[in-house]
Amino acid sequence: MDRQVALGIVTNCLRDALEQVGASGEISEETVIVGQGAALDSIAVVSLIVDIEQRLEIDHDVSVTLASERAMSQRSSPFRSVGVLADHVCAVIQEGQAA
Repeated sequence: MDRQVALGIVTNCLRDALEQVGASGEISEETVIVGQGAALDSIAVVSLIVDIEQRLEIDHDVSVTLASERAMSQRSSPFRSVGVLADHVCAVIQEGQAA
């Protein structure tokens, strides 16, 4: 999957998640998702991840699990910002295609 497509999916899903909690604002690759200054609380992050997985499945016929044990055990969270999450989406899809 092209990184720009993944970035668009993450951005759109984050925008939807922010609207659901009554928040708004500019979203860029640097927008923090997890950690200090996070845009969402932990429950909303879980919903965001599920939403991204569902959009990948429905719109791109790609089935992935973004919150795997490996992802959760990484020293730097793959969910820390929009850009990092888009990179994670691409990496998980690429790994799935290689398997």
